[in-house]
Amino acid sequence: MSEPIQIPDSFAVPGEVAAKRVVITGAGRGLGALLAHAFSSAGASVALVARTERDLKAVAELLPGPSLVLAGDVTHEDFNEAVADAVAREWGGLDVWICNAGISPIVAGPRQTDAAVWRQIMEVNLTGAFLGARAAAGVMSPGGRLIFTGSVLGERPRKGLAAYSASKAGLTGLAKSLALDLAPAGITVNVVAPGWFDSPLARDWRSNPKLEASIVGHTALARWGAPGDLTGAYQFLASDAAGYVTGSVLTVDGGYLLV
Repeated sequence: MSEPIQIPDSFAVPGEVAAKRVVITGAGRGLGALLAHAFSSAGASVALVARTERDLKAVAELLPGPSLVLAGDVTHEDFNEAVADAVAREWGGLDVWICNAGISPIVAGPRQTDAAVWRQIMEVNLTGAFLGARAAAGVMSPGGRLIFTGSVLGERPRKGLAAYSASKAGLTGLAKSLALDLAPAGITVNVVAPGWFDSPLARDWRSNPKLEASIVGHTALARWGAPGDLTGAYQFLASDAAGYVTGSVLTVDGGYLLV
């Protein structure tokens, strides 16, 4: 007869991020701003990172909790290190770093995609994430969380999105490799891969009836994602309840990859 499973005295609450010290890159607008509000409303201290200080200050003014505004370029190694040091100095440590900064996809074939545009997308979307993770790992204690913003386009590319899709597919490989590298330090590394959300990023797709129909028709839930559908995935991975989750891709796409 097998022994009964051992029941813990208490259970971590999924998505509980109160008192977490969180860095969010690309926080001046879009998903980054949304995540800033979600984490701040849940009791976290949030460091906002993006290039434009004006945008960051506008977001910070509306947050209910403590925040830092740190403007700079995520593709620069020194800036990422300065962000990690500033958060550790101001709040005594760093718990979560969300590598969310990314360049919106262009729609162009390989002959129409300039090499400089390809390099820029890779620098921001992939190299920026690596440099951020590298800086975070230098100040994180065991229990630290690294979360990358990927995309379903990294698994199911669409015509004309080679650079963007390649950068997001690369994030998955990066996360899995870093999960192995940082496991001895007790730091987890995961990816949230959003599907098609009703956001400014998707405005051109939604305004084209043929493209809009192809997206909804390839989504099991037959609708676009709403902002509130996405934030819980990040909060789960940032919480203590996800302590045994690393090297994983959490897809939030309404079943887009199933159809």
